[in-house]
Amino acid sequence: MSSSFFKKRLSPIKPGDPIDYKDVDLLKKFITERGKILPRRLTGLTAKQQRDLTNAVKRARIVALLPFVNPEG
Repeated sequence: MSSSFFKKRLSPIKPGDPIDYKDVDLLKKFITERGKILPRRLTGLTAKQQRDLTNAVKRARIVALLPFVNPEG
């Protein structure tokens, strides 16, 4: 197999940076145009960061900062 097959993926968020539900601009980078949360293999996040991201998106949806579903997408 070629070495380019196994690329080391750099996390777009630094390990120490918090993922806050009020940071809507950051959360929108990890959501599809339909409003779904992107999987970890596409985001490049660590497992803990992906869990934190999921919780932040769900909180943002509950307090109406993000839509649950985007019908226009």
